[in-house]
Amino acid sequence: MTLPVTVTFMLADWIIKGIADGTLERVGGVIREVGSKHIVTWLREQGSPTGNQLGELGRSMLLTQGILQVTSAVSILNLGVSVIGFAVIAQRLKELEQRLQQAQKLLNNINHKIDLSFYANFRAAIELANNAFTMTKIENRRSSALQAINRFLEAQHIYTEYTDIEIEQKSQIADEYLLTLSLAYLAEARCYLELEEHETALRRFQEGSIVIRSHIHKYVKLLLTFNPAVYLQPQFRGQIDLRRLTRIYQWLDPTLDENAVFDMQRMNLFILAQDPNNWKWVESIPAAIWDSKIDWVGKAIWDDPKPQIYARLPKTLELMESMIETNRRFESYQTEVQAISQLGISFHDWLKLTPSTEIKLDGAKLMYIIPSKPLELQPSI
Repeated sequence: MTLPVTVTFMLADWIIKGIADGTLERVGGVIREVGSKHIVTWLREQGSPTGNQLGELGRSMLLTQGILQVTSAVSILNLGVSVIGFAVIAQRLKELEQRLQQAQKLLNNINHKIDLSFYANFRAAIELANNAFTMTKIENRRSSALQAINRFLEAQHIYTEYTDIEIEQKSQIADEYLLTLSLAYLAEARCYLELEEHETALRRFQEGSIVIRSHIHKYVKLLLTFNPAVYLQPQFRGQIDLRRLTRIYQWLDPTLDENAVFDMQRMNLFILAQDPNNWKWVESIPAAIWDSKIDWVGKAIWDDPKPQIYARLPKTLELMESMIETNRRFESYQTEVQAISQLGISFHDWLKLTPSTEIKLDGAKLMYIIPSKPLELQPSI
């Protein structure tokens, strides 16, 4: 069967030109037309990178002077749902659990207990799903997959509640639960894709996107603090500029441009100038950025915490960028599912896509799936 897509290891010149002149943009794991939002390319990583490899991949995606505009902040999700199978989800879950275990040692100082018990149930559900799709009998495969799905649904309810609690408390571990919640939705949708239940998978991605985006929205607003102009202070010259801050605001409100964001910060800059020591801002800073009960233990009351707090702000901005990138990748998974149905390709055939004659170049980290004509799909990102 001739598939209506071209698969290549080389980014086409017309795509590079379109991104450079602003007619195309990368959003999550897709490249699309800015005006029509039609999809022109899906991005797919080669292999299943983890750990430090993710950072290397993120940097390699910059290609020619940042042509794909991937920040240095790494998303926990891969670019495509086709390369984030159950083994990868299990690895990401393990990383999040380890990060929470490390955080527990610090949170013990303020009697903040972390419930890690359900991570074992989540891992068991992933193993159940993974085993289900190695079974030869269709009825056994479906029965086991549905059992796993029920556990993933339970995980979604639990981690939604945990996320709500931690965001309400302005906690330093809200992002870990938010990312775990993303994995719970992804694992469930992946089960439906393995069963070739495309419509149900798409519906669950859409429902999950609403939940995840709303929580990331609250979390980003929290990290911006009551005076976001603090991120534009002179000491961050060369690290944080108005363009980076604008991209965060554009995710919150796509109608904003740099001028609008600058206008929003005019009075905030003036407020900072009136209080050069920024004590009002320091006293209001959320625990998600800096918590005196954890981060200032053993310090004298006359010591100045501001240098330590300011040192965290560039990393906090990276965290916002990373969470937004994770959200965009999750939402772009919907376009993959829509494309599979619209192009008449099964999920398993989509997984097998690879250049038929092209030889993979050394160091190639990405594969590009290009439809014969831009696809008009229901906007989700």
